[in-house]
Amino acid sequence: MAKELTVAIVGATGAVGTQMKEQLLKRNFPIKHIKFLASARSAGTEVEFGGKTYTIEEATPEAFEGVDVALFSAGGSVSAKLAPEAAKRGAVVIDNTSHFRMDPNVPLVVPEVNREDLAKHNGIIANPNCSTIQMVVALEPIREQFGLKNVIVSTYQAVSGSGVSAIEELREQSAEWEAGKNVEAKILPVKSDKKHYPIARNVIPQIDVFTDNGFTYEEMKMINETKKIMHMPDLPVAATCVRVPVVSGHSESVYIEVEKEASVQEIFDVLRNAPGIVLQDDISTQDYPMPLFVEGEDPVYVGRIRQDLSNKKGFHLWIVSDNLLKGAALNSIQIAESMLEDNLL
Repeated sequence: MAKELTVAIVGATGAVGTQMKEQLLKRNFPIKHIKFLASARSAGTEVEFGGKTYTIEEATPEAFEGVDVALFSAGGSVSAKLAPEAAKRGAVVIDNTSHFRMDPNVPLVVPEVNREDLAKHNGIIANPNCSTIQMVVALEPIREQFGLKNVIVSTYQAVSGSGVSAIEELREQSAEWEAGKNVEAKILPVKSDKKHYPIARNVIPQIDVFTDNGFTYEEMKMINETKKIMHMPDLPVAATCVRVPVVSGHSESVYIEVEKEASVQEIFDVLRNAPGIVLQDDISTQDYPMPLFVEGEDPVYVGRIRQDLSNKKGFHLWIVSDNLLKGAALNSIQIAESMLEDNLL
């Protein structure tokens, strides 16, 4: 019988927290006791889990006493304040925010790619950005076989990446368009930024705020996280991140250059046998990944693989995954599962 653990979820009522609850149940994670933590404002409300009703407790340092695994998905400021407190009390924190991702003392882990980094943790493990996760899952087996020299990615990211309120805004705007009403935008591209644009019938080439170099923070996350996860600090990576009117499922057009010459068939063979990947690529039957059909699915789907017309070592890939699952909640649970299997918990 697997070792049973006490698990805490911080941010259980959000989009990712909800998926974390579902994944724990779906994957039969060995739970002895579970507790749900949130701000003082939400404390006292109830959540359902496994057919039982639980009362949400206030997330205080003392609330982590006796916790083995703490899953955080309540915003960077909450993680900054409470994750070290949880770790201090013996919990292993798996943090879904960006706060610790680039901390050199915190492993940034996708189990299919750099599982060995879990052994280096000091109480906190960071879960990467959703778009980064699905890309590196697809690129790692190619890198292992053929090397990797360059990555250029353009993303088509669903509104669920901005939370439940962004999903509701898409639905409201779509209804307003159909009714011929004025469309109101309050959230996207960034709720705290100066301007807001409709996402219904639109694409927005901005996710997160801009940095001084003209890239957004989302783009810089993909660039820096990819290098850290793959242990390739000098790998050239460029990203353009775009929000599209899709509820769930991020899509990515990725161009890579490999070190050794390869054929499309060889890339097929590598991906077909790689963990966590479904190769969906048959242009004769128009079979390729689409976000509508991967919603609720665990794997990363890869298709539209083509050799570049001017560079034999260049390849184009289309990568799609459910951003709330492999891009967030599922990867967090897989980290915990990997740690159990490796006797790190």
